[in-house]
Amino acid sequence: MNETDNSINNIESENAVNVFEERLNKLADLSDLGISAYSSHFEPKDRALDIITQYNSLSDDLLHSLQRDFSLAGRIIGMRNFGKAAFVHIADSSGKIQVYFRKDVLSDQFTLLKKLDVGDIIGLNGNLFRTKTQELTIEVKGFTLLTKSLRPLPEKWHGLKDIEIRYRQRYVDLIVNPDVKKLFEVRSCAIKAIRDFLEERKFIEVETPMLHSIPGGAAARPFNTHHNALDIDLFLRIAPELYLKKLLVGGFERVFELNKNFRNEGISTKHNPEFTMLEFYMAYKDYIYLMGFTEELFGYVAQKIIGSLKITYGDTIIDLTPPWKKITFMDALKENNVPEGILSSKEDALAWARANKIDVKTGTSFGKILDEIFSEMVEPKLIQPTFIIDYPVELSPLAKRSEKNTDFVDRFELFIAAREIANAFSELNDPIDQRARFVSQVEARDTGDDEAHRMDEDFLRALEYGMPPAAGEGIGIDRMIMLLTNSQSIRDVILFPQLRPEQ
Repeated sequence: MNETDNSINNIESENAVNVFEERLNKLADLSDLGISAYSSHFEPKDRALDIITQYNSLSDDLLHSLQRDFSLAGRIIGMRNFGKAAFVHIADSSGKIQVYFRKDVLSDQFTLLKKLDVGDIIGLNGNLFRTKTQELTIEVKGFTLLTKSLRPLPEKWHGLKDIEIRYRQRYVDLIVNPDVKKLFEVRSCAIKAIRDFLEERKFIEVETPMLHSIPGGAAARPFNTHHNALDIDLFLRIAPELYLKKLLVGGFERVFELNKNFRNEGISTKHNPEFTMLEFYMAYKDYIYLMGFTEELFGYVAQKIIGSLKITYGDTIIDLTPPWKKITFMDALKENNVPEGILSSKEDALAWARANKIDVKTGTSFGKILDEIFSEMVEPKLIQPTFIIDYPVELSPLAKRSEKNTDFVDRFELFIAAREIANAFSELNDPIDQRARFVSQVEARDTGDDEAHRMDEDFLRALEYGMPPAAGEGIGIDRMIMLLTNSQSIRDVILFPQLRPEQ
């Protein structure tokens, strides 16, 4: 930040302080007049968008003949005072509308306008008319101050240099940026569409614990916490997978959970430590079936939200029209100039990765070395929807081995716009194999892999009772919403993303 920016920020800060003091004085004046600046109740009967939609096409004569008193509440977002009259724009949850105050109509109440500011929330009633500029307007017959705003709204919010202020003060961002509010309405609609899609296909929505004694279901570092009454250490869940599969054991054949997960990892445009996942499980299906099911789910949501299978994302048109490309993990590496010779030797893979400046820790397993190479060499090129299938078994400790080659598992990851959006596999339901996989994971933890799975005896016990063959999938909701709303950062689609504490 240069000296000019600092000077501007200092001036803005001083102005904000002055406005705050002025509004405190107005608050005191209102108190002296016996007027509450923070009312407890007002019942608006109308909304701005509904009024405009229903009445904007009426002629002036029909508007004038309406025998209707409109009542609505909203925040003042603009004011023009002309002495004996004032035009004000107010916004409610649906949109904005202009209202008109006249001294000869409001009499003594008109003087209270001097105590109102942009940002205040008011309730009002009045009749509709159209101004000379053809703007549909409510002529106010009476109004009530519902909430006094002490802080000024920014006039040019979009011009702020520090975008973190928008994330940190999301409440202000939503007030002054209608597009941001619209984005989160789209998010809500997309989640509803997902629920509708699954429920129409006989899935049951369930809730599983967020506090786990053993973190499982994903390769990730958990957040630690402590339960005082039980005096035990617990973990915020990294995935609900193992609990959901226990429900398959218990007889539920189709379950899903829209869940919050917590992973103690870095923060970036792709990652937030607290994020939303959809996980669903289907008895008697496999990962091949899930690929078609996933195409259908994404298409259903896209049609509901944007009305098309073609989505503009950045400078690219993402085409969700099925079928999507399918390619094995190993073939994708070969296709992107990774020498075939390194795909069968850990030492050669490690040497090649380091020669190509791919960060790989000492002691990393062969499968994870290949996964790091994949992330650097392949993932950035996966723009159109692509299923990467058949992963090495050591990368997938909960997935069923492939019958064609037991070194691999029946799994896919879905990549769109150069990021992973979904992960799915035919579920491992052999308790003997699962125990052996957990043992390998524990050994990996002992050699420094803090993302490896722990032994989970209760999950193994559940498998020993018998889990039907099944397929399961996790979809990153935040990343899906990024795609649907053309958002380049995960922070743009999370109402309150994680940030460093404010200084």
